Amino acid sequence: MAQTVVLKGITKRFPAVVANDGADLEILPGTVHALLGENGAGKTTLMNILSGRYQPDAGVILLDGQPVRLRTPRDALRRGIGMVHQHFMLAGRHTAAENILLGQERPRLLLSWRKAEALVRRLSDEYGLAVNPAAPVDELSVGEQQRVEILKLLHRDADVLILDEPTAVLTPGEIEDFFATLRAIVARGKSVVFITHKLEEVMEIADRITVLRRGRVIAHLTPDEVESRRELARLMVGREVVLRVEKPPATPGEVLLECRGCSARDDRGHLAFQHVSFAVQKGEIFSIVGVAGNGQRELVEAIVGARPLTAGEIRCHGRPAAGLRARGEGALALVPEDRSRTGSVPALDLVDNFLLTTADRYTARGFLRRDAARRDLVGLLDRFRVLAPGPEARARQLSGGNLQKLILAREFSRRPSLLVAEHPTHGLDIGATEEVWAELLRLRETAGVLLVSGDLTEVLSLSDRIGVIFRGRLMGVIAADQEDAISEIGPMMAGVPRES
Repeated sequence: MAQTVVLKGITKRFPAVVANDGADLEILPGTVHALLGENGAGKTTLMNILSGRYQPDAGVILLDGQPVRLRTPRDALRRGIGMVHQHFMLAGRHTAAENILLGQERPRLLLSWRKAEALVRRLSDEYGLAVNPAAPVDELSVGEQQRVEILKLLHRDADVLILDEPTAVLTPGEIEDFFATLRAIVARGKSVVFITHKLEEVMEIADRITVLRRGRVIAHLTPDEVESRRELARLMVGREVVLRVEKPPATPGEVLLECRGCSARDDRGHLAFQHVSFAVQKGEIFSIVGVAGNGQRELVEAIVGARPLTAGEIRCHGRPAAGLRARGEGALALVPEDRSRTGSVPALDLVDNFLLTTADRYTARGFLRRDAARRDLVGLLDRFRVLAPGPEARARQLSGGNLQKLILAREFSRRPSLLVAEHPTHGLDIGATEEVWAELLRLRETAGVLLVSGDLTEVLSLSDRIGVIFRGRLMGVIAADQEDAISEIGPMMAGVPRES
């Protein structure tokens, strides 16, 4: 039976950081509850406490008025509370049905896979979450993998579903279908907690809104009580934010990066992308847009020399791109998609993480001037508003958004001639997004930018030219300022080639 969840006075401290400070929250059955806040506001920490991953230092959780202690995620699931994290927790080589049933206590001995697949089909039909139960998870699109994660919770009779940035991996069409699914879920009396930075989505789908800032609850609202998205943004970051950029006309110069008929295979030996050709010029932002999992990651890895091509050629400054990612100013800088595994080393402190790609700047006569690197880092932490206990903090102590800002600060400080940025504002709040956009446009004046993103608002706001990728093929390239750009991009993201 659906239940009312109340969090009272939740406090959670980490070394030198108070992530939640007396936070209160009420989640009612049959509602979509949006949780908003800037990076480091404590949204994910609060939901990790509700889902049993963390234990609060103070405060209480009430289920239908009764205090409970949720010691583990399994304990929370037994009480009807489950969470889908930004990074999915699936066994890639197993089928969708196997993943959905994985960890079930019954049956203990024999399981009929025919019955299991029929059960998954019945559940997916009921909630409009189309997925092939017999398909291996690593052959599913990212959007389909997300459906598997949600079906896992529904199969376990979760009454409260916590979704962390769930639309980041979806196309515009998939987002509409996803919202229809959320409405179907809450129509059955269940509740959904929806963590997002996209204000337009909050206004469209939320029944109730809670805003956090620096660990404290700032406001509880309904959409009818919100005058505008601008007001929500101000509540989130404590200042006026207008997510609009003044973009002067592009003045393209020399070709910095050129991909000529490039193809490469993924880690499983399948073609990740094929026959891809485009060029990035100095003075422009060229964007590759598409839903995650369509070959973008492998394409970037090939550009930076981390994945071999099976066909074609990549050239930088007119020369073969061997050793493209050289050190020093004027070289290529990379903001990778995976900030925890590729962009940083969680166990190292922030100074050492800063030095990962800037050490040459602070090395003289064989000695590393770590104190100078620390001074520069302190200035960058302030300029990019990175919330951290200090430069000696470990990277793992930062929230995902603040770790992203640290990586951006490091790579921008290198003054590259070419920046490759994969999803640079993923997980950033609206204020931080505004600042990163301004930095990208500032860099465009002296360098070229290859932007890889699935956010259409971001791509249309920043780009000079846009290439759309689908299942490893470039479906077309259009000018970002043409009137019907968005109506052309949507079908190409779904696999319809551009007519030209």
